[in-house]
Amino acid sequence: MYALLIAQNPDERAVLSLALQRAGVAVTTANELERAMRSWLERPADLILLAIGGDPVAHVQRIRAETEAPVVAVVDDTHEDVHYDLLQNGADLVIARPFSARLLIAQLRALLRRAGNVPYSSLPTLSLGGLTLDPMAQTVHIAEQPPRRLTHLEFRLLYTLMTHQRQTLSPELIVERVWGYSDQGDKDLVRGLVSRLRAKVEPEPRTPRYIITLAGIGYAFDPQEP
Repeated sequence: MYALLIAQNPDERAVLSLALQRAGVAVTTANELERAMRSWLERPADLILLAIGGDPVAHVQRIRAETEAPVVAVVDDTHEDVHYDLLQNGADLVIARPFSARLLIAQLRALLRRAGNVPYSSLPTLSLGGLTLDPMAQTVHIAEQPPRRLTHLEFRLLYTLMTHQRQTLSPELIVERVWGYSDQGDKDLVRGLVSRLRAKVEPEPRTPRYIITLAGIGYAFDPQEP
């Protein structure tokens, strides 16, 4: 397993890197969130530890647009509302400064024990409406086209929609099923992921025939006749 550490202060970065290594993971470091997210697909991490300035809630939301991997946020603010908002928006663990390195290592180990990926190999292959989703390879195959590889989030979204064929799923339910946390739902987050998935599965993304939008309600996998 390996972790992505995004931290600006070099001294704190060194401490957090050591804590992650002691927790049993290899570490890649970055000091800027956007640059790290742009290179995400090249090497997705099993855990992200975030310790940068600015709005921590916005940072967590940005990460959740790309991955469901566990997120640890290190913050200065110990106010309950900040911790609540971070957890509601997808953080798995919030650490307030100053922190105990020994306790942080134990918390990271506990989080990593529960952070196993979905056992895709145990899921059945789904074939509906001329579209085949292969959990083992994490690919989607449409008609005569070559298989296309999906990201973890794209796979989870398509699997969720296909296993609820012709059922309209709200953005709130999609956030819970795909990202793994409950909140009021982030429509922009879901809309962005749907758009990326359509680019891979739809012959004409602007006139989708697989992933249908029901305005004001949600999304459904409802294959239409070509």
